[in-house]
Amino acid sequence: MLQAFFHWLINSPFSHAMNKGEWVFPAVQSLHFIGFAMSIGTIAMVDYRLLGFGKGHADTAELARGLAKWTGAGIAVMLITGPLMFSTDAVGYPNNPAFQFKMACLAVALLFHFTVHRWAVRPGAAVVFGKIAAVISLVLWSAVVAGGRMIAFI
Repeated sequence: MLQAFFHWLINSPFSHAMNKGEWVFPAVQSLHFIGFAMSIGTIAMVDYRLLGFGKGHADTAELARGLAKWTGAGIAVMLITGPLMFSTDAVGYPNNPAFQFKMACLAVALLFHFTVHRWAVRPGAAVVFGKIAAVISLVLWSAVVAGGRMIAFI
């Protein structure tokens, strides 16, 4: 059943639009990278604050709240453009080990971000817990990026 959906997706208007123009896929891919930069960049800023770097006027909780809209916007861009790119080879991507790795890391990173990470940035959270959460977050998001970069080469 999933395979039938992937075949439909390859023949969908989304896939045809993505494959139609010479610059469409690179433009969408660029937006995907911008979404990643926005989301991972803002998350990394909070993570580095949890690790004790970049002390500023706001505490970690305030910084996370202030950046939440940018993080959310980046995640939204990423989650819109990713499926568009996937539609261009919906039968091949699921069999790509790098794609599988990226998707697994992305699922864990998003789950971690919206649960443990949010708890770690709350006022009064234990400092050691925040540092551990920050390291795990940085590793997870780096793995997502690394997996994404490997997709074209595997």
